[in-house]
Amino acid sequence: MQNHKMRDGKTIPPIGLGTYGMDDTSAELLVSEAIRRGYRLIDTAKNYENESGVGKGVLRSGVDREEIFVISKIPGRDHGYEEAKASIRSSLERMGLDYLDMVLIHWPNPSQGKFVDTWRGLMAARDEGLVKSIGVSNFLPEHIDQLVEETGEYPAANEIELNPYYQQESLHQYNDDHAILTISWAPLGNHTDLLGHSVIAKIAEEVQKTPAQVILRWHVQSQLLPIPRTLKEERLEENFAVFSWELSDQQMKEINLLHTGISGFNFDPATHEEM
Repeated sequence: MQNHKMRDGKTIPPIGLGTYGMDDTSAELLVSEAIRRGYRLIDTAKNYENESGVGKGVLRSGVDREEIFVISKIPGRDHGYEEAKASIRSSLERMGLDYLDMVLIHWPNPSQGKFVDTWRGLMAARDEGLVKSIGVSNFLPEHIDQLVEETGEYPAANEIELNPYYQQESLHQYNDDHAILTISWAPLGNHTDLLGHSVIAKIAEEVQKTPAQVILRWHVQSQLLPIPRTLKEERLEENFAVFSWELSDQQMKEINLLHTGISGFNFDPATHEEM
């Protein structure tokens, strides 16, 4: 495992645990178990309504807080300069933590017209020591360009839906061109049949790994940071074991050809509003 170095100089682990869909009880159990099994990156959000459980899981794990990278996100209802800072403080209170390693703006919500002020709030929260790194989620290039034009600062990361069916090549390339780390949500193609695709099955047999491991290894070799979620303890170790082996160039090409350009969720950041 080799950490990614972000444009702000901070480092972040190369795989994480996504917690969407977990309640507080399951989040506490699965987060603490994931950390014990080697995970050092946990991704949550205010809108997941499990920050309390995630925080308890981090503290219950027995691993030093400084070794764990915790991400949370600002919801649309908290857009605005002061609102964003207050949102971060409320997240910290729920989680029982002194700081967050990264905070993202969950969606640009462009019709609100507040994501630049929200970004300024994140910058201020970082200056106050509430958060170490700041980034965005589900932002298109035009949204990021506006952030930079009005504040002079690029996000350290952009968390987007990305998997072999929905590779978002142009957005991924934009992120790379501007040294923005791409974090993949739904990396296993949630709401699709990706895990059962014949090409994935063939490659899994060739490398003697599971379909999920093949897909996550594709992310790693594509310089993406996947955050798979699972509600099953036995899957934690499987999803994490993708660093001691590689896919061949031919296998990577075969997976690249699975691209359909179709989202599993159909949330368009240009119009989608999430409060």
